[in-house]
Amino acid sequence: MKSTRSRKGIVKASQFLLGGSDSPLLPENPTPKEITLTAPQKRFLESVIAIREDPDAYNSSYLARELVQCTLPHRDPGDLPSWERRNGRVHLGITPGWDFEQKCSIGFPYGIHPRLLLYWITSEAVRTQDKTLHLGASYSAFIRKLGLSDRTGGGVRGTYQLLRNQVRRLFAARISFQESLRSPQRIGQRWLNMEVTKCGELWWDPRDPDSLDQWEGFITLGDTFFEAITASPVPVDFRHLKALKKSPLTLDLYAWATHKAYVAMESGKNQFGPWGALTQQIGAEYKRPRAFREKALVALTKIVSVYEGLRVETSAEGITVLASSKPAIPPRIFIAGQ
Repeated sequence: MKSTRSRKGIVKASQFLLGGSDSPLLPENPTPKEITLTAPQKRFLESVIAIREDPDAYNSSYLARELVQCTLPHRDPGDLPSWERRNGRVHLGITPGWDFEQKCSIGFPYGIHPRLLLYWITSEAVRTQDKTLHLGASYSAFIRKLGLSDRTGGGVRGTYQLLRNQVRRLFAARISFQESLRSPQRIGQRWLNMEVTKCGELWWDPRDPDSLDQWEGFITLGDTFFEAITASPVPVDFRHLKALKKSPLTLDLYAWATHKAYVAMESGKNQFGPWGALTQQIGAEYKRPRAFREKALVALTKIVSVYEGLRVETSAEGITVLASSKPAIPPRIFIAGQ
């Protein structure tokens, strides 16, 4: 098994499968009594094994570069007029849509579901080069396209209700980027406002709103949003997303690392992310920077387990993606797929 770097030097990649890098879950010579896996740990380990047994079975997906630089909320921000996240001089702002029938805010997109939706939207837009995307006639099939399970059923906490709620939130939202500009004589500001969708339809059966088969609809992406996500998307491996989908932090850090690995390959130079900047970019919702760092290190152990071509070093200062890293999707594959 290949090695990968940690803040303690070279360690076996198998040690990163499930635990933190300080306390690898898997010992060097495990016995049956030494390993007790929970159901989620077992599913994750099975995903890692499946990827490593067939490493060249890439499943290309894409995410907009802008949404790697600044990410969506991890948790519901609540009843606010807007929400923002900062990356250096760039601010990402989200304004929720309004339900005119119910006279209330639709709410902010947050958590894993809008992230997986954005991967699907970007991938479909890149593949079809069409602003109008069809969601399909079966909700079950759409759920599986996102790498989710349709076996949890309906109900308030079921996959159906959670995803349908996040679909409405994301499709109604407006995403804005603002950047402060400065020169020796002047100061200024640059901004970009994007409607995720400019029109769409979504249908379901009111007699059976939790039905997985009564589903139909389409969306037409906003012009600026479509141009942004198709101009220079970041290629990722959808198999990795399915394995890492339980945590929005892990998905965000994976997108960042994948982008940095591609930049490192093109430039031949290591790419460094200081903890302070990463906290603003990905972990602004953590009250203590140390808490974010601890969670990020655990997330990173899972990422390097599924993304075997990633080479990283961590330190008290931040995370370095080494120039020896390989892109999640080889250039010959994602260029041909565009």
